Amino acid sequence: MTTGTPPPSRPVTAPRSRVRRFLPLGVAAWLVLEIWLLTMVAGAAGGLTVFLLLVAGLVCGAVVIKRAGRRAFKNLSETLQRQQQQQQNGAVPADGQRPGGNGLLMLAGLLLMIPGLVSDVLGLVLLVPPVRKAVGRYTERTIERKMQSAAPGTFGDAFQQARMHRPDGTVIQGEVIKNGERSSQRPDAGPRPPITP
Repeated sequence: MTTGTPPPSRPVTAPRSRVRRFLPLGVAAWLVLEIWLLTMVAGAAGGLTVFLLLVAGLVCGAVVIKRAGRRAFKNLSETLQRQQQQQQNGAVPADGQRPGGNGLLMLAGLLLMIPGLVSDVLGLVLLVPPVRKAVGRYTERTIERKMQSAAPGTFGDAFQQARMHRPDGTVIQGEVIKNGERSSQRPDAGPRPPITP
């Protein structure tokens, strides 16, 4: 007896990206390289030297992460104080006052804390300010490009839709609601009806 309904089809799955496909292989190769280098150094200089290198990396990484955390907290508190003063004075916030991020500095500390010589070298390279700036600019451009090419309905597309551009090119997240009316500073946005509470 047939019911006339077609059999259920399998859901179509998206193909795995190259990164997801080769990431486990890359991590395994990195671990093998780290272990091999540690055994080579232990054979040449002794086990105590390797132990001291690992402890020094752990201590230096902890110091770097602690310093980056303090800088981030200091930047946050200064920004909040500046905003409170501007609100009290009724001044318009100055554009372009964007404190530098400490994410790459924290990543450098984390790489120093991970046991291994390759991760220590990468962490030390990230501590150099010009390298950190170049990596930060490259990462920002890459993320921006990925967000712009995001497919509709994805997280990247939703993030792009929530952005608001000022006439001077500054990007502000979200929308400003003042006196019950939405104000949009995007040049392509038309007038919007007032919001009633």
